[in-house]
Amino acid sequence: MEETKKPTYNLWQNTGFMLRLAWKHYKSIPVTCVLMAFLAAAKAAAELLISPAVLAEIEQGAPVGRMLRVLGVFVAALLLLDGLIAYVGQNTMFPRSTLRTKILCSAIAEKFSATSYPNTLDTGCIERKTKAFMANDTNLSPTEAIWTTWTTLLTNLLGFALYLALLAQCSAALMALTAATAVAGYFASKHINEWSYRHRKEEERLRQQMYYYSHTASARPFAKDMRIFGLRDWVLAMWGEMVRAYRSFIARRERAALWGSVIDAALSLLRGGIAYAYLLWFTLERGLPASQFLLYFAAISGFTQWVTGILNGFSELHKQSLELCAIREFLDWPEPFRFENGKPLAPAPDGRYELRLEDVSYRYPEAQEDTISHMDLTVRPGEKLAIVGLNGAGKTTLVKLLCGLLDPSEGRVLLNGEDIRQYNRRQYYALFTAVFQEFSIIDAPLAENVAQRMDGIDVPRVWQALEAAGLTERARQLPKGIDTPIGRSVYEDGVELSGGETQRLMLARALYKDAPILMLDEPTAALDPIAEDDIYQKYDAMTQSRTAVFISHRLASTRFCDRILFLEKGRIAEEGTHDALMHKGGGYAELFAVQSKYYKEEAHHE
Repeated sequence: MEETKKPTYNLWQNTGFMLRLAWKHYKSIPVTCVLMAFLAAAKAAAELLISPAVLAEIEQGAPVGRMLRVLGVFVAALLLLDGLIAYVGQNTMFPRSTLRTKILCSAIAEKFSATSYPNTLDTGCIERKTKAFMANDTNLSPTEAIWTTWTTLLTNLLGFALYLALLAQCSAALMALTAATAVAGYFASKHINEWSYRHRKEEERLRQQMYYYSHTASARPFAKDMRIFGLRDWVLAMWGEMVRAYRSFIARRERAALWGSVIDAALSLLRGGIAYAYLLWFTLERGLPASQFLLYFAAISGFTQWVTGILNGFSELHKQSLELCAIREFLDWPEPFRFENGKPLAPAPDGRYELRLEDVSYRYPEAQEDTISHMDLTVRPGEKLAIVGLNGAGKTTLVKLLCGLLDPSEGRVLLNGEDIRQYNRRQYYALFTAVFQEFSIIDAPLAENVAQRMDGIDVPRVWQALEAAGLTERARQLPKGIDTPIGRSVYEDGVELSGGETQRLMLARALYKDAPILMLDEPTAALDPIAEDDIYQKYDAMTQSRTAVFISHRLASTRFCDRILFLEKGRIAEEGTHDALMHKGGGYAELFAVQSKYYKEEAHHE
């Protein structure tokens, strides 16, 4: 079922939005729209008048030289107008395309990359982001095509006014009949021909399914399973089923379009027949000159095109306005966090920061239960805190609350006794360096991945970070050293790092930022215990003078921490040092025993 929600912005508001944007950055865009419309209307008028004008000269018995002069004037005018239209049209392409790609694409990308983290979890925001990108991704997108639509619409309005003045001299009744049949044909054909638009979600779903199965059959992640499990026939069968469904959709669409063409042809025949009969009667009964007959008959046919063009123009503008709404709704999506409008966060005089959770609860949108429930916690300056527990205990959510990626549903997160919600959140983020489970490696040179920027890279500092992370030897072996691209999606000569090397790159990145608070959210989950132990020894060394919070699924790797929190169902079930928790014999000790047994058995079998 199609959406029936009223658009946030109407056609005129969205046109005003685009006009303001264009006037601010490229004033030539609206100016050339109006100029192109006048030139196109002038050309249509010249094309309408040329034949009747020459025929009128013949009727008056004008000499050949005069007829040639009249013809030459019209031909020269048409050539001049064609040249001006081509010149202006060519020079409108670049500003329009640049406005779409440089201004709007940048605005959409910047909005999502800088938006409050909870918005990245909001399905409504994500959906509008997707629609915004889709409404701005090609030259045919409404953010660029709207200028062509308005140019065409203005042309049709000017042509309509000109032809209206001509037909008013002939017959008001004929003019009314022409307009009425044009409007009737337009709405009848519009309803039928917009079948695709009304069923666009069905088509999008079918095309998405076809793409999914086609991509799956050739995607690298599925290559091993396709061969080992023999998935080829299964996947191709599902793809074939989707192709048949899409062909059925196309057949239904073409049948609907055929009826639209039939109705349009019937009304055109009716309109042309009546007009032709009337003009013949007028010629025979009242002596209408042949030149006037030709002029009026051409005007009747053209008048229909102008009326239909105006209606089509507004219909197209309405469609484009709906897509522009998606862009504007995304750009206007509210921010739950304060950024530039937040209170400046001054550095602590001693460089020490205390984090405190005060009766904090957090529940994800549409969840039935709290992930974190009424938690009180103080992370002291310079403390090494480990957070452990089973999956779903709330470990990652707790780190996100401390980092300010999420705000609590209840309670407060305090920095040195002050609620973090009052601060500029980007300045708050600057206090943290973090390594998460999901790595954000970008296809770019190694140095840029460490420094996370393109310009102003401190090269000696990069090498120091790589040395501390144990990645210097590998970096020196690369073809271009730290200028070697990582990844092969963009660069043909890119290098792919192993899992352990990627972990060390993340460590180097954290060392380069050198923030006072370090957050580690199971960054070594994919490594074996020996490799993980080596990484954590390096983390231990780098956290001697800073606050650090560790999450690890292997309890043995957190023994160097000052305090360990054992979470269960979003609450702190136990806390203390490793020895204290083992002596207590609770959930932590039980989980540690299970893991120790597993590793001993694994070592025995090896």
